[in-house]
Amino acid sequence: MSDGPKRSYITGIDLTSRAQAERSEASARESFTEPDPPLPSATVDNLPSRLHDAVRSIGWTSLMPVQQKAIPYLLDGRDMIVQSRTGSGKTGGFLLPLFNLLDESLMAPQALVLSPTRELAKQIHEEFDRLRGKHQISSVVIYGGVKYEPQIKALKDGAQVIIGTPGRILDHIQQGRLRLDDLRMLVFDEADEMLSMGFYPDMLKLERYLPKNRQSCMFSATMPKRVRYLSTKFLNDPGFISLSSGNVSVDAIEHRYYRVDRMKKDRILVRLIEMENPDSAIIFANTKRDVEYLGQFLQNYGYDADSISGDLTQRARERVMQKIREGRLRFLVATDVAARGIDITDLSHVIQYDLPQDPEYYVHRAGRTARAGKTGTAITLISIEEQRNLLAIGQRYSIPMSQHEVPDQKDVEHRVTERLTVVLESTFRDRSNLEKERAERFLPLVKELSGEEPELLAMLLDDLYHKSLHKSEQQSAPKREQDESHHHDGDHEEHSGRRDRGRDHNRRR
Repeated sequence: MSDGPKRSYITGIDLTSRAQAERSEASARESFTEPDPPLPSATVDNLPSRLHDAVRSIGWTSLMPVQQKAIPYLLDGRDMIVQSRTGSGKTGGFLLPLFNLLDESLMAPQALVLSPTRELAKQIHEEFDRLRGKHQISSVVIYGGVKYEPQIKALKDGAQVIIGTPGRILDHIQQGRLRLDDLRMLVFDEADEMLSMGFYPDMLKLERYLPKNRQSCMFSATMPKRVRYLSTKFLNDPGFISLSSGNVSVDAIEHRYYRVDRMKKDRILVRLIEMENPDSAIIFANTKRDVEYLGQFLQNYGYDADSISGDLTQRARERVMQKIREGRLRFLVATDVAARGIDITDLSHVIQYDLPQDPEYYVHRAGRTARAGKTGTAITLISIEEQRNLLAIGQRYSIPMSQHEVPDQKDVEHRVTERLTVVLESTFRDRSNLEKERAERFLPLVKELSGEEPELLAMLLDDLYHKSLHKSEQQSAPKREQDESHHHDGDHEEHSGRRDRGRDHNRRR
């Protein structure tokens, strides 16, 4: 019995029909943004011998467009930011140059690839194993939630390529099991997703252990504010490559739509918010009644949300506007009329709970994100009957619309579990030995409750999740740090914490 076509979950492409995927990407080849002057594109035939052998070993006859453009700059030693959609072949773009960069005789970590989830880390590791072929380069995948021993052994044996999630990698570094003195390449894969998962504090801590003389690159499907700020912390004068297509005015916005049952629309909205974890969003509804309902519904669910509609008093409207100006409001629910004149900087998402009756309003709504050269996401919830109208809007304004499957409850559970695990591991890592010893008093109770009354533990975890990840103040932390860095220019040691650095240095010694 056939299992169907073999799929690479790294690239999202059927491996048995790679040529078809390449043809579908070909139309975008002329719409790259890249450094000036540009370097010649890579082909399988003009790759260095080590890369050529890796490509041939897994049967690739040609490179994907993003690989053609990114590989020459990475081989040239440039720090790079590469923006290309998930499934476009980014993984091969940063893995292949490693075969030319690393010293096979040096048994020490030379490349560090950071990814947002353990699943993606494992898939990148598997892809590296496939590309490695006969090359004698050792690697290890490192992530939380599993035993330490196999990871520790691989590090002791001299793994040269480290692939994993930031939290567990930072844990190994702080415990002295992983040293990055010989690091040559640092890769952030799906940087936007990594920040959405809550890894930002861990990555800032990780910065202190990185050698200055290294090459770094960042791959991301979108470029929100936090990703751009992260690039200034880790990359040195990076070049920028963007794979886009179609009308330039809408390239920066990813337009997605989901077909939903109207009776489940509010719960599906919550699922999408949990999966996306947007920094900030305007949620558009067509009627005042729906706006008021959604604003209250989201507040009851625990989100920083508020609503404005046409019949709101000036005083109440000003109260909402003040929260927006102060960065204390993450979600604003509004009608088109009420939203006029409101401009929220760095708006990452626009969610259209209702499809607008006037096609022009779709453009006005979506255009509130991805301003001033930034990127954003426009999400629309529609019924089956409305799909034709939405696609007609896309055709009329040359907007590429992509349909996505509604995440089910298991998808959401998995995503929030991973995010909360990041918070818990980070919090535990920062505890003193005495605090960890004190916490051991509750291990018997935890074991008892997990078997007898798991709902009590779930309640505590839910409270922690919402306090840690659903507050607008938490989302604005990078901005505050960026503002502080302007006041302490050149004083990086103070900014990152001299006392912590000294303590970590002594621990490593």
